[in-house]
Amino acid sequence: MRVILELIRILFILGLGGAIISTVLIAIYTSIGVNMNQYGWLGSIAILILLFVWYRNKLQFSGWYTGNGREKLPKKVSQALILCSLLLLVSPPLLSLSI
Repeated sequence: MRVILELIRILFILGLGGAIISTVLIAIYTSIGVNMNQYGWLGSIAILILLFVWYRNKLQFSGWYTGNGREKLPKKVSQALILCSLLLLVSPPLLSLSI
């Protein structure tokens, strides 16, 4: 039962959290003139990566699941994922300028 509750929690974090943050990001992108039909998905991928890193490094230790395999991401992996996410967040405005 704890596993099912944790899976529901993960879906809630990724689904609702991702939707709320994506809405804010879309509003920012459209206000600065980014072509959302062409480049908007890059920001959504970046948000999902950030939420994944946040879950693996912080949120998984406060949930219902207490089984094996609960460990933080290695520091280098976390830094690489965050850097990739930041590059994805910055790329839509830069790519829209070049057109």
